[in-house]
Amino acid sequence: MKKNIWKFLIGFIAILIVSTTMQAQENREAQMRIPKAPLFRDPVHDGAADPVVIYNEKEKAWYMFYTNRRANVPTQGTNWCYGTHIGVAVSTDNGMNWEYAGALDLEFERGTNTFWAPHVIQHKGKYHLFVTYIKGIHETWSGIGKIAHYTSKNLWDWKFRGLIPLADNDPLLDATVYQKPDGRWGMWYKNGRIGYTVEAVSDDLYHWTNVPGVTIDDVPHEAPFVFFYKQYYWMLIDQWTGLGVYRSKDADKWEKQGVILQKGGTRKEDNVRASHPCVVVAGDKAYVFYFTHPGWGKEGGWGNEAGKVDEAGVLPHIYRRSSIQVAELKVDEAGIMTCDRNAPFDFYLPNN
Repeated sequence: MKKNIWKFLIGFIAILIVSTTMQAQENREAQMRIPKAPLFRDPVHDGAADPVVIYNEKEKAWYMFYTNRRANVPTQGTNWCYGTHIGVAVSTDNGMNWEYAGALDLEFERGTNTFWAPHVIQHKGKYHLFVTYIKGIHETWSGIGKIAHYTSKNLWDWKFRGLIPLADNDPLLDATVYQKPDGRWGMWYKNGRIGYTVEAVSDDLYHWTNVPGVTIDDVPHEAPFVFFYKQYYWMLIDQWTGLGVYRSKDADKWEKQGVILQKGGTRKEDNVRASHPCVVVAGDKAYVFYFTHPGWGKEGGWGNEAGKVDEAGVLPHIYRRSSIQVAELKVDEAGIMTCDRNAPFDFYLPNN
C-alpha cells in the first residue's frame, strides 16, 4: 500500500514538474516578439530575394532592399531573374511588419537592365550602395555582371558613382563590404569565371584594388556576407546546400566552421534551404535574413526544373516565387555559430 502511495506521489510530482516547466516555457514565448513567417513577400512580382537590411536614421525606420525577381511574369528560361529592380520594404515597428515602399531608380544608361544583390552601408553620414549590374535581359544564366557603386543621403535618391573596375571580362556579383581592423574597407565578391569569393580593398570606398589570390575556394558558392559579432569577423556564403560559416580574427584568414540552415524548417514557407544571407547585429543579438523558394519542397532547386515547365516552356509561378525569412544566430562558449530556424526567438530591431 505504502509503495503504491509513493509511486502515486512520485508520478504526481513528475507531472507537476513537467507541467510547470511547460507553462514557464509558454510564458516566455508569450513575452517574446516572435517574427512572422514569412517575414516579407513582395506584392508586385512575388520574387523577393537577396535581402539586405539597414536603419534609416532620418526616418527612424528599418529598410530592407532586395532583388525583385519577376516571379509572376510568365517568361521562358531565366528571363524572370533579369530586368529586375531593387525593391524596398520599410518597417516602422522594429522589424515586426514590413510594407512595400517601391523600387529604386538606378538606371544610368538606356534600355531595360538588371540589378541584383544590393549591399548598403553607412559611413560618415552617407549611404553607399554596391549592387550587381548586368546589361539587358537574358534567357540563360549569362551576361557580364559588374559591381555598380551609388551614394545617397536618404536611402532613396541614389547618385551613380560608376562601375568599379575590378576585372575586364569576368562576371562579378554579390559584393559585401565591411571595414577591416586596419581601417581599410574590404569588398568580398564572387568572380563568376572561377566560381569563388575574392577580395578587393579600399581606403575611401571609391577606389578599389584586388587582393591577390582567392579568399574562399573550398566549395562553389555565391553571396558572401561579412560582419563582426562576439569578438570574431564572420562570413556566410550561399553554397546551395545551406549557408557556409567562416570565422576570422583579422578578416584576412578565414576558417570554415560548418553549414547552417541547410535543412528545411517547420515555419510557413521556410521548408527549404536558406539562400543569400545578410546579418543585422543588434546589441548582443544577431539576426540572419535570407530567402527561400517554398515551392521547391523536397525536390531541390535549380537544376530540378526539368519536367516542370509548361507547354510554352515556362516554369510555373509556384517554383519561381520566393519569400524573406529571419532567424537568430547564436555563438556558444567555444566560438561556434549555430542557427535553429525552428526555435522561437525574441526579434527586435532597435531604433539606433
